[in-house]
Amino acid sequence: MRCLRHALRSTPSPDWWRRVLLLAPCHRHAQSPTPGAVFTSDMISEATIERIVELLKLTNSEINCWQEWLIFSDVFYFLMKSGCIDFVDFVEKLVLRLQEDEQHILKTNHVTWLLAQIIRVELVMNALNLDSRKVETTRKIVSFHKDEKSSDPNSPQSILLDFISSCQNLRIWSLNTSTREYLNNEQLQKGKQIDEWWRQVSKGEQMMDYMNLDDRSIGMFWVVSYTMAQPACETVMNWLTSAGFTELLTGPNVQSTERIMMMLEVVPLPISLLSGFSINLCMKLALQMEDSMFSGQVPSIAMVETYCRLLLISPHSLFRSHLSHLRQRNQATLTKPGNTILVFEILNYRLLPLYRYQGKSKALMYDVTKMISVLKGKRGDHRIFRLGENLCMNLILSMRDFFFVKREGKGPTDFTETLNRITVTTLAIIIKTRGIAEFEHLLHLQTMLEQILATSQHSWSEKTLRYFPSILRDALSGRMDKRSGQLDKRTLAIQAWQQVETTVINQCTQLLSPSADPSYVVTYINHSFPLHRQYLCAGAWILMHGHSENINSVNLGRVLREVSPEEVTSNIYTMVDVMLHHIHLELQRGHPLQDLMVKTVSNLSFFIWTHELLPLDILLLALIDRDDDPHALRIVVSLLDSKELQQKVKVYLLSRGPPENWAQTGPFKRSELQKALGNHLSWKERYPTFFDDIAARLLPVIPLIIYRFIENDAMDAADRVLQIYASFLHYYPLNFTFVRDILAYFYGHLPGKLILRILNVLGKKVPFSDPFLQHINSTNATMCPPLDYFGTLLLGLVNHVIPSLNSSSRTAQTGDVSSSFARAPPTKPHLSSQPGSTNSLEGQKPFYQIQDPGTYTQLVLETAIIEILSFPVSPSQIVSSLVQIVLHIQPTLVQSSNGLHGSPNSIGQSSVLPTSPSGGSTDSLGSTRIAPSVPGLNASVFACRTGYTCQQLSCLLIQACGLLLAQLPPEFHVQLYLEAARVIKESWWLTEGKRSFGELESAVRYALLDPTWAAQDNTSTTIGNVVALLHAFFSNLPQEWLEGAHLIIKHLRPVTSVAVLRISFRIMGPLLPRLANAHPLFSKTLSLLLNILVDVFGRSTQPPAPVEASEIADIIDFLHHVIHYEGQGGPVQASSRPRAEVLALCGRAAESLRPDVQHLFSHLKADSNASVYAAAHPKPVQTPS
Repeated sequence: MRCLRHALRSTPSPDWWRRVLLLAPCHRHAQSPTPGAVFTSDMISEATIERIVELLKLTNSEINCWQEWLIFSDVFYFLMKSGCIDFVDFVEKLVLRLQEDEQHILKTNHVTWLLAQIIRVELVMNALNLDSRKVETTRKIVSFHKDEKSSDPNSPQSILLDFISSCQNLRIWSLNTSTREYLNNEQLQKGKQIDEWWRQVSKGEQMMDYMNLDDRSIGMFWVVSYTMAQPACETVMNWLTSAGFTELLTGPNVQSTERIMMMLEVVPLPISLLSGFSINLCMKLALQMEDSMFSGQVPSIAMVETYCRLLLISPHSLFRSHLSHLRQRNQATLTKPGNTILVFEILNYRLLPLYRYQGKSKALMYDVTKMISVLKGKRGDHRIFRLGENLCMNLILSMRDFFFVKREGKGPTDFTETLNRITVTTLAIIIKTRGIAEFEHLLHLQTMLEQILATSQHSWSEKTLRYFPSILRDALSGRMDKRSGQLDKRTLAIQAWQQVETTVINQCTQLLSPSADPSYVVTYINHSFPLHRQYLCAGAWILMHGHSENINSVNLGRVLREVSPEEVTSNIYTMVDVMLHHIHLELQRGHPLQDLMVKTVSNLSFFIWTHELLPLDILLLALIDRDDDPHALRIVVSLLDSKELQQKVKVYLLSRGPPENWAQTGPFKRSELQKALGNHLSWKERYPTFFDDIAARLLPVIPLIIYRFIENDAMDAADRVLQIYASFLHYYPLNFTFVRDILAYFYGHLPGKLILRILNVLGKKVPFSDPFLQHINSTNATMCPPLDYFGTLLLGLVNHVIPSLNSSSRTAQTGDVSSSFARAPPTKPHLSSQPGSTNSLEGQKPFYQIQDPGTYTQLVLETAIIEILSFPVSPSQIVSSLVQIVLHIQPTLVQSSNGLHGSPNSIGQSSVLPTSPSGGSTDSLGSTRIAPSVPGLNASVFACRTGYTCQQLSCLLIQACGLLLAQLPPEFHVQLYLEAARVIKESWWLTEGKRSFGELESAVRYALLDPTWAAQDNTSTTIGNVVALLHAFFSNLPQEWLEGAHLIIKHLRPVTSVAVLRISFRIMGPLLPRLANAHPLFSKTLSLLLNILVDVFGRSTQPPAPVEASEIADIIDFLHHVIHYEGQGGPVQASSRPRAEVLALCGRAAESLRPDVQHLFSHLKADSNASVYAAAHPKPVQTPS
């Protein structure tokens, strides 16, 4: 329930909900259950009712939480439509819950409004029409109606809530005649006011002006959306087409005579108006807009933008996978190039983060790559191909988890050469910054690389490979050594060029000389070999001799437009190879490098700017992929510095409005096709652009350029590009992910100045804390921040990221002051106000405001990650600070609370040897040492800023710390293992050597209990807290990074006591079941634990005090269990059998154990069929005295 409550507040994606929900019994029928689903209909209903009560309390306390109601209604609609809530049962439970409340919290019509949103869902209509309890259910629904009394009666929300009872009565009246007698006649009569208002505003020929509606008119139109959705839908569509149409002119190179009409521009509907529409109207609008947009006429940008805003407002209820959705509606829709272009533009420039939030990026990537794989060899279709390729670039770069490059998993990829290269780079970023979550992905990595590189000759430079994660670097290095035969890629490329150079130059002379016969173009295209055509641009480069007038640009442009997109890509890569080789030859002949660079950039300008013959984004990618050549990146810098490109970007920024496109209130200006895309892409095209632009195509490319500059230690170049294009990168839909990943990827290698420049990419919309901003900009930035900073950081995670322990949210304290466990609102982070947004509670924002990373929970967590990665201090200092807080958090909180949660002189305040009866002998009562509070940490305001007790808060801060550390790069993990081992080894009651075995054993057993138990009586221990931190850390680590956990045991060795043996098993034990499907890592971990068992109970070991084997019977039982668990691949069954190789491992370890301990392994036979799973053992053999 804690998880469900958290989900309803933090709104994870529908994909998450689908994986965990069980259908309600009344909707289940014969459908097979979803694997992994854990939440029943009763649980969902209970959590949903709790959320409704929570929001009602907030509403009654005069907090404006309308935005939270809107977000919740979207999720509620999705849950109801999915069939995981039994509507009749839900209404009954809701009535009972509201009747139980002594405060009579139902004072407004929010519940009526919420039910009005879902009343047209088929399952709900069936319940109100066909269910035997329909009359009783209707009476209960009507009982929720209230006379709306608002402090602001003229606000749109108040007007909607005032009329919503009438809307619902009218709807129920039309559904079923048998329930009409229970309806409120007064509310039915009130419906006439709605009709009258609608008649007044829709009579005559005057169009409703949506941009100049007063608050009352907005509220009344929202009301109409619930009662007359179809007329309201038609009115909106009439507005969007009100400017009329014009005929789309045919360009000089377009042969089609088809007449195409284009809508003239109006203003798109503002998001503040759309957000109040009923979900039913939004669904009707979305379908009708799709019909209009893909009907053959060119829609206005206003219609397309309004359509996108609808999908962003209601990501749960309105999402559709566009390619499959449009095909299902009409198979012919995507056979028209204009429609495919429009869909690709919508996906690439508006809905990319939405697909990632929905978990549909991979499916979309597979679909788009399949489409462009057909186009890449097709002559002339450059525009749609390059747009699809750019969309795939963005999709690949948006991935945050390991992904397969083919849906079927077999054969070479459908990717282009460019996409193959970007995929390897993305894999490197994912593996290095986020790890590989599942073991089977590790197994598939080598196969996947072979799929990617099956058709590619590319290899990465040593400078790039040194930053790749080792697992990827090793896989690529082996392949490259085998392929190249010790020859580098530059040598191989030039050898290939030299073999065809003579033929290519002869053909280019005939084709590209200023006086060349135009008819030769057709001959060249139809009869030249593909091998030679891929060197056309290289040949042109050689023939230029630095003078572009030597080249017939008309013939060259025509050939490049007529050949396939794949051949143009090959031309770019080969031209770059030949160009760099040519520079080296000229340098050998004594030409100054500066002159050669000027000439090179001038020649490239001929291709890119003067005649617009080649796509700039692919050329830049080709150049940075040749970073093995010292001149390639210098050329990139020169191109990015060019006035032509900066002017293109400037025009783009001026024409596009604010980066938050959903906030733009004015009309959109459509760019001219040729100016937006250039000659190469627009030559035969007629269909206009919407959001596409040459400049916009560079948004995914510039971040890759920054990566390559840093890999080559060109920090000044990276700094300059970020400075020039900072405003431009605000439009990059994944700029938050870019900043987080680049800081993690190059952690420890970035100068402070460059880090600040990278942070500027985010603008001012990220909730960085004040202490962070002050510290990072101070002269003492190289000093570790104070503990107060880290404490506040963890507190933010407790408030916004860690699921609440209580049914009340952190803001419910305002609505229910009697709740001593409610979390109070935290200090408000610094977020700039967003145009078009409503005033909402801090902690939940609509999806469209936080599209990257997607949820407010993720925003808070990843902002904390960015802050820590930005400090120019060592990981050991940061980890040490966090661990110090965790170790002493409970005594610090208790001492700072001044006795609010217990007497400060209580014997239970010790955080060393426990003082409860569980703590061992009575001697321990008089020998405790009071744990100091953390110096430098002001915890006096912690509890009051969360509403938790000190005991609760100390446990949640440990969870938050473990979660945070697990998101950081492995450099931090190493330091955590070192610090944890140091803390354990230096614990005074393990080092002083005066304790008896029994006392120490009892103390260790108590210390290793779940710290939530110890927290209840304020007896948490240093070791208990550090072990709890490690467990919280491990539970959030990807499986690939778990192998690093062995380091902590290596630092604890040699283990000489049962106490440290128990601590080691308590640390590592919970990992073993999780590794049941990762046999190599399971075996390594098991072997490590068996080795420390031998350390203590080996044949030749002399323990400080004699210990009976029976003292560790529970440890042996645990080993028996996990060995059979791993053999089963899950919970142990009667038929479970361990793996033979695991038994062999245990057998080898047992040979080194004392006979009495060895006897405890006797059930684990070498024959897996004879190996018994048993919790009881034969009586151990007595060791001879």
